[in-house]
Amino acid sequence: QVQLVESGGGLVQAGGSLRLSCTASGSIPGSVFSISGMGWYRQAPGKQRDLVATILSGGLTNYADSVKGRFTISRDNAKNTVYLQMNGLKPEDTAVYYCAADLFVVTPGTYKRHWGQGTQVTVSS
Repeated sequence: QVQLVESGGGLVQAGGSLRLSCTASGSIPGSVFSISGMGWYRQAPGKQRDLVATILSGGLTNYADSVKGRFTISRDNAKNTVYLQMNGLKPEDTAVYYCAADLFVVTPGTYKRHWGQGTQVTVSS
């Protein structure tokens, strides 16, 4: 019943920029929840799904070494939305990008990982 919807993927030439957005919506029957961490993961051709960047509700961020200095993650807690600004894109950034959110479910007091459907980012040489 909780959905993460991504947008902003597309085709861009090397050196270009894209901005991904992901918004969480919905509810969990019988409980309430808050969103703690949000982040972006990607799965490149022939590769595992790897962490790109994460951000906690308080603003603490973490980035994969491969994207530091080029990508910026941010969030709007009031809108339950996380963004990924991608600058200086390289062909090796080509992947399906997945939004993730860690929800704290008040009842029973546990965390639950939710995933978006993914959005394709393709960077041409």
